[in-house]
Amino acid sequence: MKSHILTLATLILGSLCHGQERPNIVLINADDLGWAELGCYGQNKIKTPNLDKLASQGQRWTHFYSGAPVCSPSRNVLMTGRHTGCNDVQDLKRADMNEGRNEMSFRGDWPISEQAYTIPEALKKLGYATALFGKWGLGEYGTTGAPDKHGFDTAFGYTDQRMCHTYYPPFLWDNGKKLTINDPYIPGHQHKATGEIKAEDYRAQNHASELIIDRAVDYLNERGKNKQAQPFFLYYAPLEPHVAMQPLQQWIDQYPKEWDSTPYRGQNGYLPHPRPRAAYAAMISQMDHNVGRLLDALKKNGFDKNTLIIFTSDNGTTHDVGGVDHRFFHSVLQLRGLKGQMYEGGIRVPGIIAWPGKISPGKTIDQPAYHADIMPTICALTGAEPGDLRGENLLPVWKGETDTLPGRRPLIWAGGGYGGQIAVRIGDKKIIRRNLAPGKKIMDWEVYDIVKDPEEKHNIAATEAPLIEKARKILAQEYQPANGYPALRINAPAADPAH
Repeated sequence: MKSHILTLATLILGSLCHGQERPNIVLINADDLGWAELGCYGQNKIKTPNLDKLASQGQRWTHFYSGAPVCSPSRNVLMTGRHTGCNDVQDLKRADMNEGRNEMSFRGDWPISEQAYTIPEALKKLGYATALFGKWGLGEYGTTGAPDKHGFDTAFGYTDQRMCHTYYPPFLWDNGKKLTINDPYIPGHQHKATGEIKAEDYRAQNHASELIIDRAVDYLNERGKNKQAQPFFLYYAPLEPHVAMQPLQQWIDQYPKEWDSTPYRGQNGYLPHPRPRAAYAAMISQMDHNVGRLLDALKKNGFDKNTLIIFTSDNGTTHDVGGVDHRFFHSVLQLRGLKGQMYEGGIRVPGIIAWPGKISPGKTIDQPAYHADIMPTICALTGAEPGDLRGENLLPVWKGETDTLPGRRPLIWAGGGYGGQIAVRIGDKKIIRRNLAPGKKIMDWEVYDIVKDPEEKHNIAATEAPLIEKARKILAQEYQPANGYPALRINAPAADPAH
């Protein structure tokens, strides 16, 4: 059976790639990067030349969504091609909730199960080398969700989203072993009510982002030097721009001092900073620079001509904590909502797809798509075993055969914290319901026409009873509470009191 699958995959790849070798795949997933925080998506204050260039070389998707409005559930969707209604991780949850807030003591985020089937697992069956550099967030080493349990040959970075609150952690994971990088390290939270705020007070010897991109570039250089023909899947998950704000000074210095009249003192969580607006822009520019380093390494080693590159973000711009000022940067433009919400600003994210010679450059795509579609598309492209996927194959759009997918499946979100919430996008309209967790005062249904009303100002639920009923039926089929998570009260009456 296995040899039959591999033979079939080879035939499919030969047809798709016109006789060329199987493509390398680079998937880049930023952290809390808002829909409009790149120049190619309308940003005019933050400098992102490398990602803007990448978008010009491929497709820029304007209705592209994360798998969830918060970190770990979104990453679960991206890695498995299954929406949060049927996934292991439906909200941010700790594997050891009763332990203290010391970053050193946490055993990690709620892990995905042993049965979860991921992109690297699928590609490894076809002979791909698989590597992770950056933030995992789906299970600590020693749990069922560890990177080595789900297809990664190489893994360097963070496993735990809470440890990611600092860019100067005590250690990074190096293929399952702790590599000490800072002693002492810098905890990610502090409040300084008075006195001078100095950025250097919150820095240590080694900046994690720099070590992570160095290792990713080394990986590509090593493969290029050894002329390895084996195709690779490289998942690069930078921390930026998730707070705390700790960018390198060289990037802060690129931005006007006039932006910041007062320092941020840590009053809304995370670390103080003397120039919070400049620091936030600097984190995105530093991330952009590191993406550029990765792209340069692909080109230097001759991988650029046959490498598919996907860039996205795990959710929308964070709410104004840690010194973030989304209004100053117009981080979501006119969209409603931020991280944690299923309104557009919380889940609409950049979606850039580039592959020289295979994907036409400079194209804008308005077709709705989301993270659950990435694995189905990669499996369709490579002939990998797809598993039980819930997303859509985007390959016809990537290849330029069509700009739309008229019969695409609904986009589904369920859970995501913040009181418990669901959303279903069917065509141009999105159906939302909030406060569905036990103990919350449940909200009524909301419906918005995303194309006519991108700001989600006009709730048209009163005239959309058939559409709401359709969403109910979809959720009845697709939603099941995961192990360790409470059931959402999706069909409770609006007047249902908190209990």
